Amino acid sequence: MSIDPEEYAERVLQCVESVPRGRVTTYGAIAEVVGELLGGGGPRQVGSVMSSQGGAVAWWRVVHADGSPPTCHDGEAPQAYLEEGTPLRPSGRIDLARAFWRPRLEAEPQPRA
Repeated sequence: MSIDPEEYAERVLQCVESVPRGRVTTYGAIAEVVGELLGGGGPRQVGSVMSSQGGAVAWWRVVHADGSPPTCHDGEAPQAYLEEGTPLRPSGRIDLARAFWRPRLEAEPQPRA
């Protein structure tokens, strides 16, 4: 079974849009949810979608499994975390124990805002 890249990207972006202010999810968690629904994909594929199409969503709310922020956008992520009150560790990484949010998806895609 082949995954439709457009549908995959739409579902990834839908996951990101559902992450509340002050919370984060990981590339792997999104890959798991979207993969269950569409039958494939992984964290690198999520990263690819985010790098090419994630500028219109709260991209800073998707972090690496170790809590480190994305390295794109000239270091804008830390400022977004401060503004949203996202729990941080002294190292500057996200405190995943306090900030992690598990994404969910409906079987039928919802229109994006």
